[in-house]
Amino acid sequence: MNKPIVYLGPTLRREEAVKILDADYRDPAKKGDFLMLSQDSDEKKYVGFIDGVFLHDYPPPPIEVYHLATRKNIELIGASSLGALRAVELEKFGMKGIGKIFQLFKNGVIDADDEVAVTFVRGSNILQSEAMIDIRFNLFLAYKKGIITNETKKGCAKIAKSIYFPFRNYADLINLTQQNCPSIHDELENFRSYILKNRDSLKARDAVKLLKYLKTVSE
Repeated sequence: MNKPIVYLGPTLRREEAVKILDADYRDPAKKGDFLMLSQDSDEKKYVGFIDGVFLHDYPPPPIEVYHLATRKNIELIGASSLGALRAVELEKFGMKGIGKIFQLFKNGVIDADDEVAVTFVRGSNILQSEAMIDIRFNLFLAYKKGIITNETKKGCAKIAKSIYFPFRNYADLINLTQQNCPSIHDELENFRSYILKNRDSLKARDAVKLLKYLKTVSE
């Protein structure tokens, strides 16, 4: 059997991914990538869909992903980012979704593409912005640890959501929140120090879950 194919970009560093799963890692999926896979041989394949392009190119549209998901010799699994979105749209046609973000979209807790959208450097897959879902996640963790109050968590999330997704980053988010809410300046500075050392990623956690699933089913 061929190695699993995994479309992975900025969500999880490639060097971390290969420690979990020996796979054919490819850059974030773009329009046409899945059509080419659909035309391959009839040998059993596992395809992990994590990252896709947003601004850099056209992403794989639902109809293209549908054609791959309905192939009997292919198991298509989505998580974390655009993969989670497409898995929600196409679960009834055979695509499998994994992880918390997939569940949040499926249950309607979040419903916008910009929750997972980021910009990144093509080739190196270095992040240039923060995903809204990860900002929410880190605000929640900071609140649970007593770094910020629940009111500050909600206020920061509201301001972050108002920022166009390619420009979302923690420094600008904190500065903008301080301008709007000067009374919590010190609290936000505590969050600034916290996020520099403790930044986490729900998208990365879900990507790890997908890779571990692929390791289990493909060996």
